Amino acid sequence: MTLDGVSDEPNPGAFSVTKRLALSTLFMMALSTPAFAHLNPVEHGSFAAGFTHPVFGLDHILAMVAVGLWAFQIGGRALLAVPAAFVGAMLGGFALSLSGLALPFVEPAILASVVVLGLVVAMALKADTAVAAILVAIFAVFHGFAHGGEMGAAATLGYGAGFAVSTALLHGAGIGLGFVAARILSGAAKASDVTVRAAGGATVAAGLVLAFAG
Repeated sequence: MTLDGVSDEPNPGAFSVTKRLALSTLFMMALSTPAFAHLNPVEHGSFAAGFTHPVFGLDHILAMVAVGLWAFQIGGRALLAVPAAFVGAMLGGFALSLSGLALPFVEPAILASVVVLGLVVAMALKADTAVAAILVAIFAVFHGFAHGGEMGAAATLGYGAGFAVSTALLHGAGIGLGFVAARILSGAAKASDVTVRAAGGATVAAGLVLAFAG
């Protein structure tokens, strides 16, 4: 209890509701079947095809939102540096795909990224910004390579710009979720932290479901 009579204890009701919402949303996403029918760039344009490509794969969505959540947990420079490292390395993986060079274990690495990134969020791992950027960049190369492998007839620049913007927005969604949890549970820092970590744990579970369901 503070001097002005306002309790500084966590609000268990708000925490419980927020936690249930986070877990329920991610659990339902994990059980849903990803859509694999990507937009035809001839009909919708190369940018639109690239922009929607990440959201047609639940593995991409979970990993990219987890990057944003982790950036939020680390805070400071990581809010920009970690997502930027992912987007930059992803474009590098895209270029690698277009070069014709082979990259092994692309799909396993993407699924591993969901589990690992969910795990660091669940652990609230406060890594150095540079270390976090390197870790997400490694996984981003595989995501970018996968995007390139499914470009089809799309124009390179438009398609690449499209999925880069979409990815950045998914990172922003993760960061936004962190701030929303903190705002809803203002004055209950521990509850906010546990809620974000619970979302990370649900991401791990979803990643394992995707890995073993295939």
